[in-house]
Amino acid sequence: MHNKALVTGSSRGIGAAAARRLAAGGWDVTVHYHTSGDAALALATELGTRAVRADVSDPGQVQALFDAVGPVDLLVCNAGVAEYGLLTDMDEDGWRRLLAVNTDGAWRCCRAAIPHMVHEKAGNIILVSSVWGVYGASCEAAYSASKAALVGLGKALAKELGPSGIRVNVVAPGVIDTDMLARFDFADRQALIDETPLGRIGKPEDVAELIAFLASDKASFITGQVIECSGGFGM
Repeated sequence: MHNKALVTGSSRGIGAAAARRLAAGGWDVTVHYHTSGDAALALATELGTRAVRADVSDPGQVQALFDAVGPVDLLVCNAGVAEYGLLTDMDEDGWRRLLAVNTDGAWRCCRAAIPHMVHEKAGNIILVSSVWGVYGASCEAAYSASKAALVGLGKALAKELGPSGIRVNVVAPGVIDTDMLARFDFADRQALIDETPLGRIGKPEDVAELIAFLASDKASFITGQVIECSGGFGM
């Protein structure tokens, strides 16, 4: 039986690419979604697997998600939302909602997945952060903060879970062609390309390949790392 994987936020973008790549590598992948039901169901049909809906900002729904999926050997925490604007223009609810999904959601999923992994003395957790979580971004202070928290969470969990044979790593994508990039106009996109030494916008599949590597036995001695997939952005 193939090892079981859960990729949160896998109806589109990086999550969908990761689900496809992991399934191609033999993983039994559960597709998770919150609002993009049609895309999630289409992907699940394509992969011959299941799609489960949950709002990761809701503790009860996260528990229901793991009750439905069962124990997993690989958890990829990819679910996230973004908001662009000055920090002083963000209200309390906006700040709480962003951290509730990006940071608290990952924490809840980790907390639900870890007991099985500890029991098995094996497992793998991959947190999808962002280069903004490493370097920060003007007008994305809240998003940067939420993604920086995943860096600290990943490093700490790697130390905490290493003795149980569980690896934890953080992936920090750069400028990737996803829905989150759609809000930028041509000039803004070109400026981001100019800041990327490889001179192009990344593809979701670029990040998916890194996730698949970290999930594999080829990365069996890699844990506690923050690995950018950014074309050199921020160097």
